[in-house]
Amino acid sequence: MKANESSVTSLVSAFGRAYHSKHDTPKVFDDFFAEKLITEKELADISENMIKGISFFNREIAEKFKEQPEEILKWITQVQLSPTPLARAAYCEEVLAIEMRLGLQQYVILGAGLDTFCFRHPELENSLEIYEMDHPATQAFKRSRLAQADLEIPKNLHMIPVDFTEEFSFESIQERGFQNKKTLFSLLGVTFYLTKDENSRLFSELFTKVPEGSSIVFDYADENLFKEKGFSNRVENMLKMTLAGGEVMKSCFSYHEIEKMLEDAGLLIFEHLSPTDINNRFFRHRTDYLRAFETVHYIHAVKK
Repeated sequence: MKANESSVTSLVSAFGRAYHSKHDTPKVFDDFFAEKLITEKELADISENMIKGISFFNREIAEKFKEQPEEILKWITQVQLSPTPLARAAYCEEVLAIEMRLGLQQYVILGAGLDTFCFRHPELENSLEIYEMDHPATQAFKRSRLAQADLEIPKNLHMIPVDFTEEFSFESIQERGFQNKKTLFSLLGVTFYLTKDENSRLFSELFTKVPEGSSIVFDYADENLFKEKGFSNRVENMLKMTLAGGEVMKSCFSYHEIEKMLEDAGLLIFEHLSPTDINNRFFRHRTDYLRAFETVHYIHAVKK
């Protein structure tokens, strides 16, 4: 990210979730709240820019649907924008639901962006403490959107600015009531933008002050990130789009590298989902364009 600029990918991700909630059936993940954090102008501008840019994504689709702008927007959103934000959120909240049934009381969302979990679940206000941590500019942007939408921050939501490229400190969340008890962390859409050393340091630091059984859900790109083009070049296009938005993807991992990094941080892989696993779990039997993104994997890892 550029200094003092909010995350472009967080806005585009929210757009993809909002589009899915409004237009797609069946739902992979229903973020019915996302649209409240995007202005009508942004919704219109993103839609228009995607439609006008269809030739960048796929010239055949541009020609096939040249008189059908809504079909073009559907194709771009379902192929390029939505698959990863939808499936990773669905997976993470599945894990969270299981952990809560086992007594979890603390949830830390790292790189929260325009996450809406606490607003979709007001019934948890007295049972789950939620800590959202993100870049100061992105968090300021979210606060402004909440204010514009006349939304009050629930008492169980603690928004804490942090730069993940710098040393992580627990002091900022301990001051907000964070306790040394079982915790679930989510780290979605973040590992790509950190170097391998920054990722390794962050994982190690996260688990120094939480007890055994604490865990993390995260996504990562495999070693083919910079080689795999993907369906309709969408992996290559993702790299180009994030670069244009000032958010450079810096790291990808083999499974062995991820396993070793987690082991060094005192973690064991409880579940690993490959792109094939993700497709079978979240996109199977669909008749639209939604399919799991190539090169992106999900992991649930637990502290020994």
